[in-house]
This record gives sequence, structure tokens and C-alpha cells, in this order.
Amino acid sequence: MNERMSLTISTALCICLLAFTVQSSWGQSLKPKIGLAPGAGVNLRTVPAEPDLSSPDGLQALDFIVAVVDNEPITNWEVNILASMADPAAARLGKDVLLRDALENLINESVQLQIARQLNIQVSPDEIKTAIELTVRRNNLTVEELQQRLQAQGMGWDRYRAQFKRQMMLQRVREREATTRIRIQDHEIEKFLTENSRLVPRKNDNIHIAHILLAVPETAGPDEVTNIYNKVEEILKKVKSGEDFSKLAAQYSNAADRSNGGQLGIRSPEKYPALFADAVQSLTVGAVVGPLRSGAGFHILKLLDRKSPNALPETVGQTRVRHILLRPGGQLSQDAAHAQLAGYKLQIEAGSASFEELAQQHSQDVSANQGGDLGWADPGMMVPEFEKAMDILRPGQMGHPIVSRFGLHLIQVLERREAPLSLRAKQDLVRNILRERKYEETMKNWEREVRGRAYVEYRDPPH
Repeated sequence: MNERMSLTISTALCICLLAFTVQSSWGQSLKPKIGLAPGAGVNLRTVPAEPDLSSPDGLQALDFIVAVVDNEPITNWEVNILASMADPAAARLGKDVLLRDALENLINESVQLQIARQLNIQVSPDEIKTAIELTVRRNNLTVEELQQRLQAQGMGWDRYRAQFKRQMMLQRVREREATTRIRIQDHEIEKFLTENSRLVPRKNDNIHIAHILLAVPETAGPDEVTNIYNKVEEILKKVKSGEDFSKLAAQYSNAADRSNGGQLGIRSPEKYPALFADAVQSLTVGAVVGPLRSGAGFHILKLLDRKSPNALPETVGQTRVRHILLRPGGQLSQDAAHAQLAGYKLQIEAGSASFEELAQQHSQDVSANQGGDLGWADPGMMVPEFEKAMDILRPGQMGHPIVSRFGLHLIQVLERREAPLSLRAKQDLVRNILRERKYEETMKNWEREVRGRAYVEYRDPPH
């Protein structure tokens, strides 16, 4: 079986795919602003047996060519493997539809991988190793446990690594081509900030309400209802005079949540009774309204908080980090740079050299003068490869050498803190949010464009 076939088949197995972050800048500084995204889970599924290609009958039945994409073949077996891994709910569409969709997916991937090779997009063994380690950690596994699961499913470690490389190359070419087409204007950022400000109430804002309920029995007569209403009015006067709402709720409310101060939690207006959502729509945070009559009785409501679904955090977790950067080139190969950084790590751990001294002597960027100190970094400030490795380190801990588009890094996290989100940081965060929203549509447009330029020859239909 040729290498390309093996890689494409392993795509169908979907053993473990990375969810890479949307990159928003391809500049030359170490800190382009990027968005964030979580890692994907490990999904082990039964691997269908490979066909017996030594048998002429098996070859004819399973491994004939169904399409050629710019001189690269796609086989019937590849299509069937991918179709067999579809969501079980998709089976109702019928086998012909599943096979057609699988073929189109493989064609699109083939076109994109050819562009990646034309652009000389590379994924080093070190990057694959680091990416796999990060993924298994996110899934509470070890590499050894993952290898055992793969072996039990009939997949070799080399094929799994090849699949990882394939997916990393696909993701990189998609991000490179799509993100260069995305433009975020300043007025878009200002509009987002204005629309999601706490000072501008909107109907879709999430709201947090506390209430005091005085229940009215179903058998209550007019006099009893009047007495309950008058009692609610007295409680309302106490609230407006400044008495603690939560204490009054605990004392008087008949609702089950009275011990929690009557708090109902922050949620979208649709998840509150319409009576409540409508009553607090125009209120400012901290205001009260009532009495309101429902089927349960009389309510006093207090608006505790109002947040846009897109509300930005008030604080941000920052990381102070330093690094030693080596840039392969000339007589310094990537393997040699990796070995050099690994040697520095051993020296630092043994106490025979300090990180600061080695950074000043050897780091190939402007941070060398500061002993490699990059200062405080907000989430999304570093390139994805750097940030993913940084995020799993504890303060004081060094990682293994990692590869980014700028070279090879030895990273040490110095400390972490929570800091107020500055206006500039908010603008950068909004820029990333808007970029991620546009990314999917932009990527689909790019995929349609490159597919339209590709030469695709359909042969015998898959079956």
C-alpha cells in the first residue's frame, strides 16, 4: 500500500484529531494576536480490516481507483473506510450518499494537501511528538495507554503518527490561506464593544434574578389574597429602604430557593418565565420590581446582574514566561538545535548554568538582553505552538524543546496572575472573536475556490 493511501485511510479512522486554534496573524514578531480553541477528544472506533491485496479478487472488488485528483488516485477502499466511520445517524441517508460524501471529502483533502506541499508546509517529528503529548494529556491518558488502545484497534503507531502529520498539514494550510483573507475593521470592534456593554440593556442579555415569593393558596378567598398582597407591599418597602434582599428572602419567601437568597441564576431571558423576563427588561442592575402576580402567588424581583452572551471577562489570566530561541539555518540543523536546547535544559536542572545566562549567551531574539524574559502575556498573545506548551507548565517548570514557525524554543514559566482586562486587551480579544466568526465562512470559500481549480477525473463509482 503506498504512503498516500495509508495516510488517507487513517483520516477515516479519526482516532484522534487536534482542534487547532485560528491564527490571526502571520507577522514576524513572536507575539501575533491569535484566538484560542480547546483540544479535541480521543475517539477510538473499530478499524475495519484491510483488504487482502494479494488476492486478485480482493483487489478488483475493493481497491480499484474511483477518482484521480491532479494525478493522485483515490481508491474504492479508501472511500469505503471513510464512509464506514460516518455518524451512525447518517446511515439513514443510504450507502450511496455516504460513499459520495466520503469521496468528495477525500478529493477536497487531496487538493489541499497538494497546495500544502507546493507551499512547502512542513511538520517536524518533534512537532508531532509534542502535539500527541498535549492531546493525550487533555484526555487524561498517557502515550503508552494510547498506544495500547491503538494496538487493540488494529492501528500501528507509525500510521497514527502519519495521520497526525496529515491533519496538522491540512490545518496549517487552511489557516494560512483563510486567515490571510480575513480583515477586521476598527469600527467592527467598536460596534461589538458597544453592543455588549453592560450599560446598554438588550433583549438577548443573560440576566440574573433573585425573587421573594409569597404563595397564594388555590383556595384563598379575596380577603386572604388582599392580606398576602399587603404583606408583600410591606416587604417591598423594606427592600427599597435598603434592607438586605437575601435576608428578607430567607425570612419571608415561600420558594424553595429562599435559603440561597432567592437567587435563580444567570441565564438567557428565554429560560426565565416570561413574566419575570419582561418585568426586568428595562431595569438597571440592583433595581427591584413588584408585586407581580403569577399562578404561584406574589413576587418581588431584584435584577442582580445583566450580561451580554458575548460579554468580555473583567480579568484575564496572564503568564510571565521566558525562553531561549534558536533559529535553524546555515550550519545549524533543526535536530542540532533541538539537541542544543535539550543540553541547556540539563545544565539548568543540574545547576551548572542559569536560564538567564544561557539565554543572554545563546538566544537569537531581542529578549536575550533580558535573559529571555518575554514579560506578561495575555491568552492568545503567543503563537499556538508556544502557547500550548506554555499553558501546561507550572510556575518554575521548564518544558522540552518545542518547534514554532520562528524556530525552536526552550520555555520556562516564571509566574501567573489575574490582571484587569485593559482596553487594548479587550480590543485584541474582540478582534480574535470576530476573526473566528469569519474564519469558517472564509475557509469554506477558499476550499470551494481551490476545488474549482483542481483537475478531478471521476472513474468507476465507489460501491
